[in-house]
Amino acid sequence: MTLPTADTLVTYPVGDTESSSRVIHVERRDDGRVAVLLNTTAFHPVDAAWPDQGADRGALLAGDRSWTVSDCVVGATDGTALHLGDESPVRKGTEGWAFVVVHLIGQASAGQDADATGSPDDVDATALPAEGDEVVVQVDAAHRAAVSAGHTGCHLASLALNRALSDRWKKEVAPDALGAPNFDALAINTTVIGEFGSVDLYRLGKSLRRKGFTVDGLDPDALAATVNTTLATWTATGAPISIRTDGPGLTDRRRWVCALPGELAEIPCGGTHLTSLAGTAVVVQLDLGDADGTPQLRMRTRIATAGDGGHGGDGVTA
Repeated sequence: MTLPTADTLVTYPVGDTESSSRVIHVERRDDGRVAVLLNTTAFHPVDAAWPDQGADRGALLAGDRSWTVSDCVVGATDGTALHLGDESPVRKGTEGWAFVVVHLIGQASAGQDADATGSPDDVDATALPAEGDEVVVQVDAAHRAAVSAGHTGCHLASLALNRALSDRWKKEVAPDALGAPNFDALAINTTVIGEFGSVDLYRLGKSLRRKGFTVDGLDPDALAATVNTTLATWTATGAPISIRTDGPGLTDRRRWVCALPGELAEIPCGGTHLTSLAGTAVVVQLDLGDADGTPQLRMRTRIATAGDGGHGGDGVTA
């Protein structure tokens, strides 16, 4: 089947959890999974380059057939082969390549759902979507909302952490979206975003110290108290949040924008988010540890929203 020459059009940045699409490519992978490419999708894929936010959950529907999407990843193709996730030999945006949302499914017979894991079975290939089929993408809206809250809380906490650590820099470094020294960008090791929360791990090693950061005397409890005071001030404003985008394609630049009173935060981001801080409460816990002899700061962020039933942060472990 013909591989696409243009990026997938994505509608999840504007909050869509359903989209009508046309199948443009289907192929069975060597591991038995089936990759389905659509011209347009509401599904958020995981990006191997920075897999902080995982894939959406949901299904593809065509008439009385449906397929559970077991995973959804960013893929790349030069027209000769489809490369999934970290198999891609090029970076997103490379000229001559198309970057696509790859929906990985199992098979389903007419009137029968694919199994919950999406693992393939031995039904006839006619049970698979076919190139040219019209399908509906349905995303688990509750899961999306919970992870979107977690991602928004993650951004807000990183900005508050940067501000709280601003007096620990002896040298000038690049600022964050609000003008504070960008500790988050310079020290981040990993970020995991889940339902109503996130976990960030920061390395406080020699490289960071050479940049001018002072580690001595860092009190994680006192630091968390300062961060949480800032977060309470910000969330009380109910500030609006939007996603600014340069276009509808998967690789078009997108930015998270939070219009805090007197301060506009704008951060490059390809994820999904809340539409405002109204009704939210964000708190962090900080602790110091050691990773292979290097000091490490862990920030656990929890966000409660008006509709989460009081389960803020339950979906993240680290």
